[in-house]
Amino acid sequence: MNIHSEKILILDFGSQTTQLIARRIREQKVYCEIHPYTLPLEKIKEMQPKGIVLSGGPASVYDEAAPLSDPAVFELGVPVLGICYGAQLMTHQLGGAVERAEKREFGKSDLEVLFTAGLFAGLEDGAGRHQVWMSHGDRIEKLPEGFVSSARSEHSPHAAIRHGEKNLVGVQFHPEVAHTLIGTDVLRNFIFGICGCDPSWTMHNFVESTVRDIKEKIGSGQALCALSGGVDSSVTAALVHRAIGDQLVCIYVNNGLMRTGETKSLMRYFEEKTRLKVIEVDAEDYFLGELEGIVDPEVKRKRIGYGFIKIFEEEAKKLGDVKYLAQGTLYPDVIESVSFRGAAVIKSHHNVGGLPEVMKLDLIEPLRELFKDEVRELGLELGLPEEAIYRQPFPGPGLGIRIMGEVTRERLHLLRRADVIVLEEMKNSGYYRKVWQSFAVLLPIRTVGVMGDERTYENVVALRSVDSVDAMTADWSKLPYDLLGRISNRIINEVRGVNRVVFDISSKPPGTIEWE
Repeated sequence: MNIHSEKILILDFGSQTTQLIARRIREQKVYCEIHPYTLPLEKIKEMQPKGIVLSGGPASVYDEAAPLSDPAVFELGVPVLGICYGAQLMTHQLGGAVERAEKREFGKSDLEVLFTAGLFAGLEDGAGRHQVWMSHGDRIEKLPEGFVSSARSEHSPHAAIRHGEKNLVGVQFHPEVAHTLIGTDVLRNFIFGICGCDPSWTMHNFVESTVRDIKEKIGSGQALCALSGGVDSSVTAALVHRAIGDQLVCIYVNNGLMRTGETKSLMRYFEEKTRLKVIEVDAEDYFLGELEGIVDPEVKRKRIGYGFIKIFEEEAKKLGDVKYLAQGTLYPDVIESVSFRGAAVIKSHHNVGGLPEVMKLDLIEPLRELFKDEVRELGLELGLPEEAIYRQPFPGPGLGIRIMGEVTRERLHLLRRADVIVLEEMKNSGYYRKVWQSFAVLLPIRTVGVMGDERTYENVVALRSVDSVDAMTADWSKLPYDLLGRISNRIINEVRGVNRVVFDISSKPPGTIEWE
């Protein structure tokens, strides 16, 4: 069975939790994809989804410039679930009325279930009241013809709606967030009870299908793999190697932006723990030359991206007839690098937005539909050791995007020494595996300090540590004060040139995990 023969389509209207909807659906072993709400009806028909989810969003359906999907979506005969804005859109486009609420609902709310079937099948217990998470200033005032209420809350008389004959349902709350205690039940009821999906999205099936596709595409040709030693590229290499064996040649580029001892330890790992053919390219001087005088983060990312491709193409020429480049692009990279809603791109990823428009190598991106935790699961399925799978993410542009401002050898040396201390203390404390990512950032400012009764005017290092599931959203890690104190004291005492350490307590959104 093709693992993509069944899918749920999510139409994105700008919600900050759209990616969470996708994660929750995939947790049920059902494949889903996120697309902009502007996706043409013909494309939707071609995809043949088993169900469609309309996400939440910041707009009001009655606004003149409100984002609207093609109303013919409701006539496809495919089950549709509207979430928050999606439920209001369904109401609005099918003849009901949505108005600004006198009392808005944000945060926890009690839901009274009126219909214990459909979305709420199996929820008879608990006196019909359940904790859900609301986030809306509008509410459904008049139901479209054929619709009835399935649930209500204190300020929403139609907190959940359903059509009497068609598989059209909507909820004013967010089932995808953890604060909605019945969220998983609601989504499972939609996926399996209403859409009739099978839980066939497994990493075992993914391996079989992807290996077959890679073999078919590459045939008897050769492929390069951009291998950084991180989780994504290591899993990509293992997957492509399973498909084509020694037809794969891996290129490790030392761009001069790696952490202390990283290149030596990675090359030793590749030699001792894998069967991969790996070529090491020392390009430190080239990359530092390209970054000289550059302070704009987008220019940095793109110059690093161009540099990688230039080197891969040069290595491909040396090997002869190589037409393919495999790299570890993930779904969050794709989402962040592509504007869904007419807004600015958040940032160009070195392996997505940083690529030249004209590239002589054809891309193989077997992970581009996976989230990070799925990649780790895939790595274990492929037999990779845990030491390779549970490394914290390290960005392709390396320390180049953890140095605010110009990247120089001197500033790289300073940041490396600080970064070693961060990683040592996180590992010694047991927090390295507890958090998603932890690292040091060198800021482009200096501050006054006092050391040994003398005035100093030196650099500032920021400590960043976040908790996340898939990097689409993240919260700052609540690290113990004594751990923060040890990291700060060691950096200030051991790294000459730093007299201040600060801790970043920003979430994502509004910030991103990396500073550039």
